[in-house]
Amino acid sequence: MRLGALMGRFLPPQSPPTALAEEAKRYAGEGFDSLWTAHAVGRGFIIPDPFVALAVAASATNHIELGTAVVQISLYHPVDLAHRIFSLMHQCGHRLTLGVGAGSSETDFLVLDREYAQRFKTFNTTLARLKTLLTDGKDARANLTPWTATAGGPPLLFGTWGAGVERAAQNFAGWIASASHRTPDQVIDALGRFRAAGGKRAIVSTIRLTAEHDVGRTQDLLQRFADAGFDDAVVVLLPGGPSPAEVRALVK
Repeated sequence: MRLGALMGRFLPPQSPPTALAEEAKRYAGEGFDSLWTAHAVGRGFIIPDPFVALAVAASATNHIELGTAVVQISLYHPVDLAHRIFSLMHQCGHRLTLGVGAGSSETDFLVLDREYAQRFKTFNTTLARLKTLLTDGKDARANLTPWTATAGGPPLLFGTWGAGVERAAQNFAGWIASASHRTPDQVIDALGRFRAAGGKRAIVSTIRLTAEHDVGRTQDLLQRFADAGFDDAVVVLLPGGPSPAEVRALVK
C-alpha cells in the first residue's frame, strides 16, 4: 500500500511563507508516495487554496504524486476550474491526480452564495462540461487551448459515499474514501462494494493521527486498510501525533 499525507491543514497563523514548501519537502524526504490537499472555505479556520498549495508542492518536489482530496467542483465554474487544472499541470505534469466531490459542508456553499441543496445537480453539470474541456481543451462555448503536455487532463477520482461508491467504480479512475467520520469497518465494507463494481484505484484518506494514536495502534490501523486491499492510505498528522518518519516506517 502506498502512503500519502494531507498537507497544509494545520499551518499556524504565524507560519512563514516557506511553510508549505518545507512541509512538502519533509514528506517527500521521508519517502511518502503522495501529497494531497483538501478544500474548505470559511469554516472558522484557513487552509491554503488547493491549487495554490499543490503548485507550491510541485515547485518544492520532483517526483512525488500530487492530488486533491477532494476539491468541491460544485463551487467552481467549469471553465475556471479547467483553466486552474491545466495551469497546475503545467507546473507538475502528470504527477497530478484530481479527487473531486460534490461537497459535504453547507458553510462552504453559504459563504460563496451557492445553493447547498443543489450541490449534486451542480456537481453533475459541472463534471460533464469539465470532462469535455479537459479531454478536448474546448467545447462549444470556450477554447482553452491547453499546453500540449497538459492535454487530456489528470485522472479523476470520486470522493463519495453511499450510492456514489458504485459510480466511482464505473465512471472514474478511482475512489477516495474519507476515514474522518467513518469507522474502519464502514470504510472496509464500502471497499468491498467498490471492488465488486469493478473499481480500480482505491484510496482511504483523512486518516487522522492524533496524540492518542500510539505507533502500535497506528500500525494496526494502516495494516487493516492494506490487508483489506486499499491501494493508498492518506494520513493527517495532527499536532502532538506521530512524526512523518514514524508513520513512514510503519508502511512497507
